[in-house]
Amino acid sequence: MDNKKLVETITARDVDFAQWYTDLCLKAELMDYSDAKGFIIYRPYGYAIWENIQKYLDNRFKETGHENVYMPMVITESLFQKEKDHVDGFAPETAFMTTSSGDEGERLIIRPTSEVLFCQHYAKIVSSYRDLPKKYNQWCSVVRWEKTTRPFLRGKEFLWQEGHTIHQTEAEARTETLDMLSVYNQLGKDLLAIPFVTGRKTEKEKFAGAVETYAIEALMHDGKALQSGTSHYFGSGFAEAFDIKYQDKDNLVKHVFQTSWGVSTRLIGAVIMVHGDDEGLVLPPYVAPTQIVIIPIQSQKPEVMAASNELYNSLKEAGYRVKLDDSNRTPGWKFAEYEMKGVPVRIEVGPRDLANGVVTITTRHNRAKSLVSKDDVIKTMPNILKTMHDDLYEKALKHVTANTFTALTYDAFKTQIEQGGYIKMSISGEEAELIIKADVQATARVILDEPLVTDICPVTGKKATQTILFARAY
Repeated sequence: MDNKKLVETITARDVDFAQWYTDLCLKAELMDYSDAKGFIIYRPYGYAIWENIQKYLDNRFKETGHENVYMPMVITESLFQKEKDHVDGFAPETAFMTTSSGDEGERLIIRPTSEVLFCQHYAKIVSSYRDLPKKYNQWCSVVRWEKTTRPFLRGKEFLWQEGHTIHQTEAEARTETLDMLSVYNQLGKDLLAIPFVTGRKTEKEKFAGAVETYAIEALMHDGKALQSGTSHYFGSGFAEAFDIKYQDKDNLVKHVFQTSWGVSTRLIGAVIMVHGDDEGLVLPPYVAPTQIVIIPIQSQKPEVMAASNELYNSLKEAGYRVKLDDSNRTPGWKFAEYEMKGVPVRIEVGPRDLANGVVTITTRHNRAKSLVSKDDVIKTMPNILKTMHDDLYEKALKHVTANTFTALTYDAFKTQIEQGGYIKMSISGEEAELIIKADVQATARVILDEPLVTDICPVTGKKATQTILFARAY
Protein backbone atom coordinates (compact mmCIF):
# COMPACT_ATOMS: atom_id res chain seq x y z
CA MET A 1 0.00 0.00 0.00
CA ASP A 2 1.27 3.49 -0.89
CA ASN A 3 2.54 5.25 2.25
CA LYS A 4 0.92 8.50 1.04
CA LYS A 5 -2.52 6.92 0.67
CA LEU A 6 -3.45 7.99 4.20
CA VAL A 7 -2.74 11.65 3.61
CA GLU A 8 -3.98 12.05 0.05
CA THR A 9 -7.38 13.19 1.29
CA ILE A 10 -5.90 15.97 3.46
CA THR A 11 -6.08 19.23 1.56
CA ALA A 12 -2.79 21.18 1.45
CA ARG A 13 -2.68 24.05 3.97
CA ASP A 14 -1.89 26.75 1.45
CA VAL A 15 -4.58 25.55 -0.98
CA ASP A 16 -7.49 25.72 1.48
CA PHE A 17 -6.52 26.16 5.11
CA ALA A 18 -10.06 25.75 6.46
CA GLN A 19 -10.53 22.48 4.57
CA TRP A 20 -7.08 21.26 5.64
CA TYR A 21 -8.10 21.85 9.24
CA THR A 22 -11.41 19.99 8.93
CA ASP A 23 -9.80 17.10 7.03
CA LEU A 24 -7.17 16.74 9.72
CA CYS A 25 -9.61 16.80 12.63
CA LEU A 26 -11.47 13.88 11.05
CA LYS A 27 -8.60 11.87 9.53
CA ALA A 28 -6.44 12.04 12.67
CA GLU A 29 -9.48 10.80 14.63
CA LEU A 30 -9.61 13.78 16.97
CA MET A 31 -13.38 14.18 16.68
CA ASP A 32 -16.48 13.24 14.76
CA TYR A 33 -19.74 15.03 14.06
CA SER A 34 -22.88 14.15 15.99
CA ASP A 35 -26.42 14.14 14.61
CA ALA A 36 -27.14 17.42 16.43
CA LYS A 37 -25.73 20.19 14.28
CA GLY A 38 -22.92 22.15 15.93
CA PHE A 39 -22.12 19.46 18.51
CA ILE A 40 -19.07 17.22 18.18
CA ILE A 41 -17.89 13.91 19.58
CA TYR A 42 -14.47 14.10 21.21
CA ARG A 43 -12.75 10.89 20.13
CA PRO A 44 -10.13 9.35 22.47
CA TYR A 45 -7.14 10.87 20.69
CA GLY A 46 -8.60 14.38 20.75
CA TYR A 47 -9.88 14.06 24.30
CA ALA A 48 -6.44 12.85 25.47
CA ILE A 49 -4.93 16.15 24.30
CA TRP A 50 -7.50 17.97 26.42
CA GLU A 51 -6.72 15.68 29.38
CA ASN A 52 -3.03 16.64 29.21
CA ILE A 53 -3.93 20.34 29.12
CA GLN A 54 -6.28 19.72 32.02
CA LYS A 55 -3.60 17.94 34.10
CA TYR A 56 -1.12 20.78 33.59
CA LEU A 57 -3.60 23.50 34.53
CA ASP A 58 -5.21 21.58 37.39
CA ASN A 59 -1.80 21.22 39.02
CA ARG A 60 -1.05 24.91 38.54
CA PHE A 61 -4.43 25.94 39.95
CA LYS A 62 -4.01 23.81 43.05
CA GLU A 63 -0.43 25.03 43.56
CA THR A 64 -1.83 28.58 43.68
CA GLY A 65 -4.54 27.78 46.23
CA HIS A 66 -7.56 27.13 44.03
CA GLU A 67 -10.12 24.40 44.71
CA ASN A 68 -12.28 22.51 42.22
CA VAL A 69 -16.07 22.61 42.56
CA TYR A 70 -18.97 21.75 40.30
CA MET A 71 -22.03 23.92 39.72
CA PRO A 72 -25.37 22.90 38.13
CA MET A 73 -25.62 22.96 34.34
CA VAL A 74 -28.85 24.98 34.49
CA ILE A 75 -29.57 28.54 35.63
CA THR A 76 -33.00 29.94 36.42
CA GLU A 77 -34.01 32.76 34.12
CA SER A 78 -34.51 35.21 37.00
CA LEU A 79 -31.01 34.52 38.35
CA PHE A 80 -29.47 35.03 34.93
CA GLN A 81 -31.25 38.39 34.58
CA LYS A 82 -29.62 39.89 37.67
CA GLU A 83 -26.57 41.44 35.98
CA LYS A 84 -27.81 43.50 33.02
CA ASP A 85 -24.54 43.78 31.01
CA HIS A 86 -23.96 40.07 31.46
CA VAL A 87 -27.47 39.25 30.21
CA ASP A 88 -27.16 41.52 27.18
CA GLY A 89 -23.81 39.98 26.24
CA PHE A 90 -25.05 36.40 26.26
CA ALA A 91 -28.69 36.79 25.21
CA PRO A 92 -28.15 35.85 21.52
CA GLU A 93 -26.40 32.60 22.48
CA THR A 94 -28.71 31.50 25.28
CA ALA A 95 -30.28 28.03 25.09
CA PHE A 96 -33.42 27.33 27.12
CA MET A 97 -34.51 23.93 28.39
CA THR A 98 -37.96 22.57 27.73
CA THR A 99 -39.52 19.52 29.38
CA SER A 100 -42.37 17.20 28.56
CA SER A 101 -43.41 16.86 32.18
CA GLY A 102 -45.95 19.63 32.12
CA ASP A 103 -43.97 21.54 34.76
CA GLU A 104 -44.83 25.21 34.33
CA GLY A 105 -42.16 26.49 36.69
CA GLU A 106 -39.54 29.09 35.85
CA ARG A 107 -37.64 28.65 32.59
CA LEU A 108 -34.15 27.18 32.85
CA ILE A 109 -31.10 28.26 30.85
CA ILE A 110 -28.33 25.80 30.00
CA ARG A 111 -25.22 27.55 31.28
CA PRO A 112 -23.29 29.59 28.69
CA THR A 113 -20.96 30.50 31.60
CA SER A 114 -21.38 30.25 35.36
CA GLU A 115 -20.73 33.68 36.90
CA VAL A 116 -24.26 33.99 38.28
CA LEU A 117 -24.19 30.52 39.86
CA PHE A 118 -20.94 31.28 41.67
CA CYS A 119 -22.25 34.68 42.73
CA GLN A 120 -25.41 33.18 44.23
CA HIS A 121 -23.36 30.57 46.09
CA TYR A 122 -20.76 33.04 47.36
CA ALA A 123 -23.54 35.31 48.69
CA LYS A 124 -24.75 32.40 50.83
CA ILE A 125 -21.42 31.21 52.23
CA VAL A 126 -19.47 34.44 52.83
CA SER A 127 -20.15 36.67 55.83
CA SER A 128 -16.76 37.63 57.30
CA TYR A 129 -13.30 38.64 56.09
CA ARG A 130 -12.20 35.31 57.56
CA ASP A 131 -14.12 33.59 54.73
CA LEU A 132 -12.00 35.29 52.07
CA PRO A 133 -10.56 34.81 49.58
CA LYS A 134 -12.62 32.13 47.86
CA LYS A 135 -10.72 30.72 44.89
CA TYR A 136 -12.79 28.15 43.01
CA ASN A 137 -12.42 26.48 39.64
CA GLN A 138 -14.84 24.34 37.65
CA TRP A 139 -14.18 21.84 34.83
CA CYS A 140 -17.35 21.48 32.77
CA SER A 141 -19.02 22.05 29.42
CA VAL A 142 -21.07 25.08 28.41
CA VAL A 143 -23.63 25.67 25.66
CA ARG A 144 -23.68 28.74 23.41
CA TRP A 145 -25.99 28.68 20.41
CA GLU A 146 -23.43 29.70 17.78
CA LYS A 147 -24.66 30.19 14.20
CA THR A 148 -21.39 29.10 12.56
CA THR A 149 -19.44 26.24 14.09
CA ARG A 150 -16.05 24.61 13.50
CA PRO A 151 -14.53 21.67 15.42
CA PHE A 152 -12.82 22.77 18.66
CA LEU A 153 -12.74 26.44 17.61
CA ARG A 154 -16.41 27.31 17.89
CA GLY A 155 -19.20 24.94 18.85
CA LYS A 156 -22.61 24.97 20.45
CA GLU A 157 -21.09 22.96 23.31
CA PHE A 158 -17.46 23.01 24.36
CA LEU A 159 -15.36 21.83 27.27
CA TRP A 160 -13.52 24.33 29.43
CA GLN A 161 -12.45 25.38 32.88
CA GLU A 162 -13.80 28.50 34.50
CA GLY A 163 -12.20 29.98 37.58
CA HIS A 164 -14.22 32.29 39.83
CA THR A 165 -12.66 34.08 42.80
CA ILE A 166 -13.70 36.73 45.33
CA HIS A 167 -11.37 38.88 47.41
CA GLN A 168 -11.37 41.53 50.13
CA THR A 169 -9.59 44.20 48.13
CA GLU A 170 -9.37 45.52 44.60
CA ALA A 171 -5.59 45.03 44.68
CA GLU A 172 -5.95 41.32 45.52
CA ALA A 173 -8.49 40.76 42.74
CA ARG A 174 -6.42 42.64 40.16
CA THR A 175 -3.35 40.58 41.13
CA GLU A 176 -5.38 37.38 40.75
CA THR A 177 -6.55 38.46 37.27
CA LEU A 178 -2.99 39.01 36.03
CA ASP A 179 -1.59 35.96 37.83
CA MET A 180 -4.02 33.68 36.01
CA LEU A 181 -3.21 35.36 32.71
CA SER A 182 0.43 34.52 33.47
CA VAL A 183 -0.49 30.86 34.14
CA TYR A 184 -2.14 30.68 30.72
CA ASN A 185 0.85 32.32 29.06
CA GLN A 186 3.13 29.77 30.73
CA LEU A 187 0.87 26.97 29.49
CA GLY A 188 1.75 28.09 25.98
CA LYS A 189 5.47 28.09 26.72
CA ASP A 190 5.65 24.88 28.78
CA LEU A 191 3.11 22.57 27.14
CA LEU A 192 1.73 23.81 23.83
CA ALA A 193 4.88 25.39 22.34
CA ILE A 194 2.74 28.40 21.40
CA PRO A 195 3.96 31.99 21.96
CA PHE A 196 0.89 33.91 23.11
CA VAL A 197 0.54 37.66 22.88
CA THR A 198 -1.08 38.92 26.09
CA GLY A 199 -2.81 42.17 26.86
CA ARG A 200 -6.01 43.97 27.81
CA LYS A 201 -9.05 43.94 25.56
CA THR A 202 -10.66 47.16 24.37
CA GLU A 203 -13.94 48.30 25.90
CA LYS A 204 -15.77 47.03 22.83
CA GLU A 205 -14.19 43.56 23.01
CA LYS A 206 -14.22 42.94 26.77
CA PHE A 207 -16.36 40.31 28.50
CA ALA A 208 -19.98 41.22 29.27
CA GLY A 209 -20.06 42.59 32.82
CA ALA A 210 -16.27 42.89 33.30
CA VAL A 211 -14.38 46.03 34.26
CA GLU A 212 -11.33 44.76 32.39
CA THR A 213 -10.66 41.68 30.25
CA TYR A 214 -7.19 40.33 29.47
CA ALA A 215 -6.52 37.75 26.77
CA ILE A 216 -3.95 35.37 25.37
CA GLU A 217 -3.88 35.52 21.57
CA ALA A 218 -2.22 33.05 19.20
CA LEU A 219 -1.37 33.53 15.52
CA MET A 220 -2.32 30.65 13.24
CA HIS A 221 -0.39 29.47 10.16
CA ASP A 222 -2.83 31.30 7.86
CA GLY A 223 -2.26 34.64 9.58
CA LYS A 224 -5.52 34.73 11.53
CA ALA A 225 -5.58 35.23 15.29
CA LEU A 226 -7.25 32.96 17.80
CA GLN A 227 -8.33 34.22 21.21
CA SER A 228 -7.10 31.29 23.30
CA GLY A 229 -8.07 32.28 26.83
CA THR A 230 -9.28 35.20 28.93
CA SER A 231 -8.97 36.56 32.46
CA HIS A 232 -11.49 39.10 33.74
CA TYR A 233 -11.46 41.65 36.56
CA PHE A 234 -15.06 42.29 37.62
CA GLY A 235 -14.53 44.85 40.37
CA SER A 236 -17.57 44.80 42.68
CA GLY A 237 -20.26 45.00 39.98
CA PHE A 238 -21.43 41.39 40.26
CA ALA A 239 -21.03 41.51 44.04
CA GLU A 240 -23.40 44.46 44.26
CA ALA A 241 -25.92 42.84 41.91
CA PHE A 242 -25.86 39.60 43.92
CA ASP A 243 -25.29 41.13 47.36
CA ILE A 244 -21.99 39.35 48.10
CA LYS A 245 -20.93 41.14 51.28
CA TYR A 246 -18.69 40.50 54.28
CA GLN A 247 -17.89 42.16 57.59
CA ASP A 248 -14.31 43.43 57.55
CA LYS A 249 -11.86 43.74 60.46
CA ASP A 250 -13.07 47.32 61.00
CA ASN A 251 -16.64 45.95 61.48
CA LEU A 252 -17.85 47.63 58.30
CA VAL A 253 -19.88 45.62 55.80
CA LYS A 254 -18.29 45.68 52.34
CA HIS A 255 -18.74 44.12 48.92
CA VAL A 256 -16.14 41.68 47.61
CA PHE A 257 -14.02 42.15 44.48
CA GLN A 258 -14.31 39.43 41.89
CA THR A 259 -12.51 37.71 38.98
CA SER A 260 -13.16 34.96 36.48
CA TRP A 261 -10.87 33.29 33.94
CA GLY A 262 -11.01 30.40 31.51
CA VAL A 263 -9.56 28.40 28.64
CA SER A 264 -11.32 25.79 26.55
CA THR A 265 -10.90 22.98 24.05
CA ARG A 266 -10.27 25.80 21.56
CA LEU A 267 -6.63 25.24 22.60
CA ILE A 268 -6.72 21.94 20.69
CA GLY A 269 -7.56 23.91 17.57
CA ALA A 270 -4.66 26.28 18.29
CA VAL A 271 -2.19 23.37 18.53
CA ILE A 272 -3.44 21.93 15.22
CA MET A 273 -3.28 25.24 13.31
CA VAL A 274 -0.01 26.54 14.74
CA HIS A 275 2.07 23.36 14.35
CA GLY A 276 0.40 21.10 11.76
CA ASP A 277 1.73 20.55 8.23
CA ASP A 278 0.55 19.02 4.95
CA GLU A 279 1.17 15.49 6.22
CA GLY A 280 -0.95 15.96 9.33
CA LEU A 281 -0.63 16.88 12.99
CA VAL A 282 2.64 17.94 14.57
CA LEU A 283 2.06 17.59 18.30
CA PRO A 284 4.38 19.21 20.84
CA PRO A 285 5.86 16.34 22.88
CA TYR A 286 4.59 17.34 26.32
CA VAL A 287 0.94 17.55 25.24
CA ALA A 288 0.94 14.61 22.80
CA PRO A 289 -1.24 11.64 23.90
CA THR A 290 1.42 9.27 22.55
CA GLN A 291 4.93 10.69 22.77
CA ILE A 292 6.80 7.71 21.30
CA VAL A 293 5.76 4.94 18.96
CA ILE A 294 7.91 1.83 18.53
CA ILE A 295 7.66 0.10 15.16
CA PRO A 296 9.26 -3.33 14.78
CA ILE A 297 10.74 -3.96 11.32
CA GLN A 298 10.36 -7.66 10.39
CA SER A 299 8.41 -8.36 13.55
CA GLN A 300 8.38 -12.07 12.80
CA LYS A 301 11.99 -12.23 13.95
CA PRO A 302 12.17 -13.08 17.69
CA GLU A 303 15.11 -10.77 18.38
CA VAL A 304 13.21 -7.81 16.91
CA MET A 305 10.14 -8.34 19.08
CA ALA A 306 12.26 -9.03 22.17
CA ALA A 307 14.15 -5.75 21.71
CA SER A 308 10.91 -3.83 20.92
CA ASN A 309 9.19 -5.13 24.06
CA GLU A 310 12.24 -4.36 26.17
CA LEU A 311 12.31 -0.77 24.87
CA TYR A 312 8.57 -0.38 25.38
CA ASN A 313 8.72 -1.56 28.99
CA SER A 314 11.74 0.61 29.78
CA LEU A 315 10.18 3.75 28.30
CA LYS A 316 6.84 3.12 29.98
CA GLU A 317 8.54 2.56 33.32
CA ALA A 318 10.42 5.83 32.83
CA GLY A 319 7.05 7.64 32.58
CA TYR A 320 6.74 8.21 28.85
CA ARG A 321 3.48 7.82 26.95
CA VAL A 322 4.64 5.10 24.58
CA LYS A 323 2.94 2.73 22.13
CA LEU A 324 4.31 -0.48 20.58
CA ASP A 325 2.62 -1.14 17.23
CA ASP A 326 3.08 -4.85 16.54
CA SER A 327 0.05 -5.06 14.24
CA ASN A 328 0.30 -6.78 10.86
CA ARG A 329 0.21 -3.46 8.97
CA THR A 330 3.26 -2.69 6.84
CA PRO A 331 5.97 -0.44 8.33
CA GLY A 332 5.28 2.12 5.58
CA TRP A 333 1.59 2.28 6.49
CA LYS A 334 2.52 2.76 10.15
CA PHE A 335 4.99 5.52 9.33
CA ALA A 336 2.28 7.46 7.45
CA GLU A 337 -0.31 6.77 10.17
CA TYR A 338 1.80 8.12 13.03
CA GLU A 339 3.09 11.04 11.00
CA MET A 340 -0.51 12.07 10.33
CA LYS A 341 -1.33 11.70 14.02
CA GLY A 342 1.66 13.86 14.92
CA VAL A 343 3.38 11.39 17.27
CA PRO A 344 6.58 13.24 18.21
CA VAL A 345 9.09 10.35 18.17
CA ARG A 346 9.22 7.15 16.11
CA ILE A 347 11.62 4.36 17.02
CA GLU A 348 12.28 1.75 14.34
CA VAL A 349 13.65 -1.56 15.61
CA GLY A 350 15.05 -3.67 12.76
CA PRO A 351 17.35 -6.68 12.54
CA ARG A 352 20.12 -4.85 10.69
CA ASP A 353 20.25 -2.02 13.24
CA LEU A 354 20.05 -4.46 16.14
CA ALA A 355 23.05 -6.33 14.80
CA ASN A 356 24.94 -3.06 15.31
CA GLY A 357 23.36 -2.41 18.73
CA VAL A 358 21.35 0.61 17.52
CA VAL A 359 17.80 1.71 16.67
CA THR A 360 16.60 4.44 14.29
CA ILE A 361 14.88 7.44 15.88
CA THR A 362 12.86 9.89 13.76
CA THR A 363 11.45 13.16 15.11
CA ARG A 364 8.12 14.19 13.56
CA HIS A 365 8.58 17.97 13.40
CA ASN A 366 11.65 17.89 11.16
CA ARG A 367 11.73 14.23 10.05
CA ALA A 368 15.34 14.01 11.19
CA LYS A 369 16.64 10.45 11.55
CA SER A 370 19.44 9.37 13.84
CA LEU A 371 20.97 6.09 14.95
CA VAL A 372 21.01 5.75 18.73
CA SER A 373 22.49 2.96 20.81
CA LYS A 374 19.65 0.77 22.04
CA ASP A 375 21.06 1.08 25.54
CA ASP A 376 21.09 4.90 25.36
CA VAL A 377 17.46 5.49 24.28
CA ILE A 378 16.20 6.21 27.80
CA LYS A 379 19.14 8.48 28.53
CA THR A 380 18.76 10.53 25.33
CA MET A 381 14.95 10.81 25.29
CA PRO A 382 14.61 13.86 27.63
CA ASN A 383 16.90 15.88 25.38
CA ILE A 384 15.14 14.71 22.22
CA LEU A 385 11.75 15.83 23.53
CA LYS A 386 13.04 19.12 24.94
CA THR A 387 14.81 19.97 21.68
CA MET A 388 11.65 19.22 19.74
CA HIS A 389 9.52 21.37 22.05
CA ASP A 390 11.99 24.26 21.86
CA ASP A 391 12.23 23.97 18.06
CA LEU A 392 8.44 24.13 17.71
CA TYR A 393 8.19 27.12 20.05
CA GLU A 394 10.95 29.01 18.20
CA LYS A 395 9.40 28.26 14.82
CA ALA A 396 6.03 29.56 16.03
CA LEU A 397 7.67 32.65 17.55
CA LYS A 398 9.47 33.41 14.27
CA HIS A 399 6.11 33.14 12.50
CA VAL A 400 4.63 35.73 14.89
CA THR A 401 7.61 38.07 14.51
CA ALA A 402 7.66 37.79 10.71
CA ASN A 403 3.91 38.45 10.52
CA THR A 404 3.60 41.43 12.88
CA PHE A 405 3.38 44.75 11.04
CA THR A 406 2.88 48.43 11.81
CA ALA A 407 0.44 50.61 9.87
CA LEU A 408 0.94 54.36 9.59
CA THR A 409 -2.00 54.88 7.24
CA TYR A 410 -5.40 53.26 6.88
CA ASP A 411 -4.66 52.34 3.25
CA ALA A 412 -1.51 50.49 4.39
CA PHE A 413 -3.58 48.75 7.07
CA LYS A 414 -6.22 47.62 4.56
CA THR A 415 -3.58 46.32 2.15
CA GLN A 416 -1.72 44.40 4.85
CA ILE A 417 -4.80 42.85 6.46
CA GLU A 418 -5.47 41.01 3.19
CA GLN A 419 -2.10 39.28 3.61
CA GLY A 420 -2.85 38.26 7.20
CA GLY A 421 -0.93 38.66 10.43
CA TYR A 422 -1.00 41.08 13.34
CA ILE A 423 -1.07 44.81 12.59
CA LYS A 424 -0.23 47.53 15.09
CA MET A 425 -2.06 50.79 14.64
CA SER A 426 -2.87 53.72 16.93
CA ILE A 427 -6.55 54.64 16.93
CA SER A 428 -8.93 57.10 18.55
CA GLY A 429 -11.32 54.58 20.10
CA GLU A 430 -14.42 52.49 19.49
CA GLU A 431 -15.53 54.49 16.45
CA ALA A 432 -12.36 53.42 14.62
CA GLU A 433 -12.82 49.80 15.70
CA LEU A 434 -16.34 49.71 14.27
CA ILE A 435 -15.20 51.20 10.96
CA ILE A 436 -12.34 48.70 10.68
CA LYS A 437 -14.61 45.75 11.42
CA ALA A 438 -17.16 46.90 8.86
CA ASP A 439 -14.55 47.62 6.19
CA VAL A 440 -12.18 44.63 6.46
CA GLN A 441 -13.60 42.29 9.16
CA ALA A 442 -10.59 42.78 11.44
CA THR A 443 -10.91 43.22 15.20
CA ALA A 444 -8.88 44.59 18.07
CA ARG A 445 -7.07 41.68 19.70
CA VAL A 446 -5.32 43.47 22.61
CA ILE A 447 -4.20 46.93 23.67
CA LEU A 448 -0.41 47.19 23.43
CA ASP A 449 1.59 48.82 26.19
CA GLU A 450 3.61 50.73 23.60
CA PRO A 451 4.01 54.36 22.50
CA LEU A 452 1.62 55.71 19.89
CA VAL A 453 2.57 54.82 16.31
CA THR A 454 0.91 58.03 15.06
CA ASP A 455 -0.53 60.97 16.99
CA ILE A 456 -3.59 61.04 14.73
CA CYS A 457 -5.85 58.05 14.15
CA PRO A 458 -5.52 57.01 10.46
CA VAL A 459 -9.15 55.83 10.45
CA THR A 460 -11.06 58.77 11.98
CA GLY A 461 -8.56 61.64 11.75
CA LYS A 462 -9.05 62.28 15.47
CA LYS A 463 -6.41 62.23 18.22
CA ALA A 464 -5.05 58.69 18.72
CA THR A 465 -5.27 57.36 22.26
CA GLN A 466 -4.13 53.70 22.15
CA THR A 467 -1.94 51.41 20.09
CA ILE A 468 -3.94 48.30 19.24
CA LEU A 469 -2.96 44.93 17.81
CA PHE A 470 -5.47 44.07 15.08
CA ALA A 471 -6.07 40.88 13.10
CA ARG A 472 -8.73 38.90 11.41
CA ALA A 473 -9.67 36.13 13.79
CA TYR A 474 -11.40 32.80 14.25
